[in-house]
Amino acid sequence: MTKTGVGSQGTILCVEDERHLRQDIVEELVAAGYKAIGAANGREALTILETVRPDLILCDISMPGIDGYGVLRYFREIRQDLANVPFVFLTALGGRDAIIDGKRMGADDYLVKPIDYDLMLATVEARLREVVRIDKRFDQLRDALSDAGSGNPADISRMVNVLDLLSFGVVLLSSNEVLHANRMAQDIHSSEDGISIDTTIHAASARITADIRARWKSACKAACENREELSSLSIPRQSGKQSFHLTLCALPGSHYRQEGGVQTVAFIIDPLHRPAIPTGILSGLFDLTPTEAEVARALARGMRTDEIATELAIAPTTVAFHLRNLFDKTGTRRQADLIALLLTGLASISPA
Repeated sequence: MTKTGVGSQGTILCVEDERHLRQDIVEELVAAGYKAIGAANGREALTILETVRPDLILCDISMPGIDGYGVLRYFREIRQDLANVPFVFLTALGGRDAIIDGKRMGADDYLVKPIDYDLMLATVEARLREVVRIDKRFDQLRDALSDAGSGNPADISRMVNVLDLLSFGVVLLSSNEVLHANRMAQDIHSSEDGISIDTTIHAASARITADIRARWKSACKAACENREELSSLSIPRQSGKQSFHLTLCALPGSHYRQEGGVQTVAFIIDPLHRPAIPTGILSGLFDLTPTEAEVARALARGMRTDEIATELAIAPTTVAFHLRNLFDKTGTRRQADLIALLLTGLASISPA
């Protein structure tokens, strides 16, 4: 997917019951290089989703019939094959509680009316770029695993230290059992918030557990037949916070066909996990000064510029100066792009 504004060709589904606003949003998206599909209400959106797989969904909340929460519930609970598709609420309900409720239900972002179209396009671009980066990371890791050897315990042990550096869960699977779970996967298990990992992978719901097992079995079959296969689903937390995202990926290759070898890898993303990024890594990769690295770390933790100024005991204008330097050195143009780079690129490496 190329950059917004130069023919990205991503497909955006816009669900908005106010006709003129829906038309304006669609026109802005098309002008930016996207394919945009409008839906007048939640029911029409669900009908479109039966035949179209969008790259991102923009959805109003207050609509007659099936409202935005109903669309999101269907999207996250029923259409779990779309787990990696970003869902952005577009609404006049800008209160803190409404935003928190939406994010807890699984919304990825929140845009408040009246629409700031530059902000909307920047949000769409950043969310789609995040998906691409995650997909590339999974592809690279899968390739590394496929080249690692026969999948015997001795071969797996060579990968353990590398897997433990990653800030998302990685679980290596044979046809019938878990062979290895990295440190982040074990932490997710220990949190007791919706996913258990022992000899197998369980969710709190028996239905979702059965779905995981069916996808696992299908991925192993694809691996044995030397085929690619990847599927994703959302796993709700028992705490009600933002769901985990589980992706099961077949590892095709003749050396994985043996009984008991690694045939499938499960990736588990915790959207709430934002690891601290070592300043040494940041400084080395982008030639940052110590203060620039600290500002970047604070941004990755979700801090506002005024909060960064207070924490680092510097003036807000100094924070702005360092931000401009960060944009230049990382090749980003907006704060959202910089944070996406930190969280989805560098944050794949977690401190020991």
